[in-house]
Amino acid sequence: MKDSLILGGRAAREALRTPDSLFPSVFIPLFFLVVNVGQTARIFPTDSTDFLRGQSYAAFQLPSSLLLSASFGAAALYLVEEIEGGYFDKLRATPIPRMAIIGGRLWAELIKTAVLAAVMVAVSLPFGIRIESGVLGFLLLIVMVAMWGVVFAGFMQLIAIKTRSAAATQGASLVFFPLLFLTPNFVPRNLLTRPMEIAATLNPVTYIMEAVRTLVLDGFEWTALGRGFLVIAVTGAIMLALSVRLVNNYD
Repeated sequence: MKDSLILGGRAAREALRTPDSLFPSVFIPLFFLVVNVGQTARIFPTDSTDFLRGQSYAAFQLPSSLLLSASFGAAALYLVEEIEGGYFDKLRATPIPRMAIIGGRLWAELIKTAVLAAVMVAVSLPFGIRIESGVLGFLLLIVMVAMWGVVFAGFMQLIAIKTRSAAATQGASLVFFPLLFLTPNFVPRNLLTRPMEIAATLNPVTYIMEAVRTLVLDGFEWTALGRGFLVIAVTGAIMLALSVRLVNNYD
C-alpha cells in the first residue's frame, strides 16, 4: 500500500505539471452535454416527460457526460512514456510489489477523476440540474464515477503494457464510445427498440450509468446502485488480475 501511494503521488504530480492534458476530460463531455441537450431538450419537456422526474433533460444526460469524462485513459499514455523511456524497467528491477506498479497510477486516476467529476457537476448546475439524493448522493455519485475511471484506466494500462505503443493505446481509448452509445443514454431502457434494449442490457456500462442517474433523478434506489457497484467490482477485479499477470510476464 505504501509503495502504491508513493507512486500514486508521483503520478498525481505528473498530471499537475501538465494541466492542459486535463482540458479534454472536461471540455469534450461538457460539449456533448450542451449539444445533446440543445438538440433534444424540446422533445422531452420537463413538465410532460415522466422519466425526467420534474427536472430538465440535462439532468438525464449528465451521467453520460460524467462517464465520458472518466474514460479518457490518460494514465495509460503516461505509462507508455515510462516504458519507452526505460523507467518502467527500472521499477520492475526494484523490490516494489508488482501490484504497486499497477496501483500507483490507479490511485492518481481515482483522485483526478473524482475532482473532475465534482467540477463537471458544479459546472452543470446552471442547466437546471439538482442532485435528488442530496449531499450524500452527490458524494456517492463522485465515488462511483471515480471508481469507473480507475477500472477504465486499468484496462487502458493493460493495452499500454501489451502493445508498448502510444498510438495503439490512444486508439484503443475510442472503444468507450461504442459502449457509451449502446446504453440508454438518450432515453430509459424501456423506451429503446428491442435490439438496442438487448445490447444495452448486455453492456456493463449501462448499469453504472443507470446507478448514477438514479442518484440525480430519483434518490437512493439500492437495486440500481448495487448493480452499478457490482459491475465496477467485477470488472475491477478482472482488470487487476490481468494487470498483475501481464506485469509478471513482461519481458
